[in-house]
Amino acid sequence: MTFEAVRAAYPDGLREIVGGGPFDWPAGHATDDTDLTRAVLLAYLEPGDDLVRTAGEHMLDWFDGNWPGRTPGSRPFDIGGATTTGLTRFRETRDWRRAGSGAGSAGNGSLMRCIPTALARPTADPALRAGEATAISAITHDDPRCVHACVAYTEIVVALLAGESPREAAGAGLLAMQALRGIDPEDGAAAVELAIGQGLDIDLEQAVDQGDAGLAHGGTGYVLDSLALAVAALVDPRPAVDSLVDVTRLGGDTDTNGAIAGGLLGARDGVSAWPASWLSQLQFAPEFRAAASTFATSGG
Repeated sequence: MTFEAVRAAYPDGLREIVGGGPFDWPAGHATDDTDLTRAVLLAYLEPGDDLVRTAGEHMLDWFDGNWPGRTPGSRPFDIGGATTTGLTRFRETRDWRRAGSGAGSAGNGSLMRCIPTALARPTADPALRAGEATAISAITHDDPRCVHACVAYTEIVVALLAGESPREAAGAGLLAMQALRGIDPEDGAAAVELAIGQGLDIDLEQAVDQGDAGLAHGGTGYVLDSLALAVAALVDPRPAVDSLVDVTRLGGDTDTNGAIAGGLLGARDGVSAWPASWLSQLQFAPEFRAAASTFATSGG
């Protein structure tokens, strides 16, 4: 929905999970964002011999309809073009280096699913995290902006889990990009660094109140718009619920922007930040809670 349509339908923002929308979604049912996050999550829980290939195989299960909540054999209809292209290539090669949708395809479809790397590897060598985030992104989104956005996002989440402030955590993402600038010939790291800086300068509440839907709404699904908006939500001093509601009030690619921003807000404030009425409806809530406990116990 557009910003104007959201404001007309929900003047104060939609504050409960009601289902519906253009796809007539059941309340609390996973969209592609959560489904593909789950695919990566499962790979970290049972990585096999090749973590990245395992993640890709789970994505293919989802792509082919072999997935909880889907009619067996029916492909998802909430799927982006880059994800379709990347998974089709991955099916042929089973190699993330020869998959992906190619340079120039810079949607937010890998950024929305990259948080499991941070949750599973909070104490690992940053180079290991970066390598895994890069490879898992490249299964579908291998444009440098997508790959480096996932690396930066992972470092921001790790910093939040370590107790750093929102701006300090954003700084961890900036430092990761600064380290890559000299070895990134396509300037993807510099573009991600700029997007994080833009997010730090956005007043999310003001943007919504003033109707500035063009500021960073991510309506086209561009990865750096979504990253900037997530950073703006992260540094918003209000409760997580208010920030997340405003992210979706801006319209556009609301489910993915909400997933990306919600990941940072959850890492910042913990699960207690979310209303029980939300959590009780989420399709994979028990499974995700169990995974979080596993990661917390193992310590990465």
